[in-house]
Amino acid sequence: QVQPVESGGGLVQPGGSLSLSCAASGRTNNIAAINYMGWYRQAPGKQRELVANIFSSGRTNYADSVKGRFTISRDNAKITWYLQMNSLKPEDTAVYYCNVKSRTWDGQNYDSWGQGTQVTVSS
Repeated sequence: QVQPVESGGGLVQPGGSLSLSCAASGRTNNIAAINYMGWYRQAPGKQRELVANIFSSGRTNYADSVKGRFTISRDNAKITWYLQMNSLKPEDTAVYYCNVKSRTWDGQNYDSWGQGTQVTVSS
């Protein structure tokens, strides 16, 4: 099963930038396909929400609140995904999670979540 591992969070001032990474670890040699990868976030007292996602076709979607500021991308060779966050706002403060939906060579489907990385936007 793929285990996503996030990194790159931290403290940044409003208007600043951060780049998050989500790397697939575990039995990656068993992966036949990765159909979906999404970045989600959860702020204190709020529900987890979709930030951006990318499908196997390359199609991407963004939450309205981050359009034009965040960019999702991937490196297929490294089985790693990225979230470039620019023009950060205090309301972007949250724990950011990556979610990967994959299929193994023996036909098993997995829906895997990372442990999360904290992003804090504050002066």
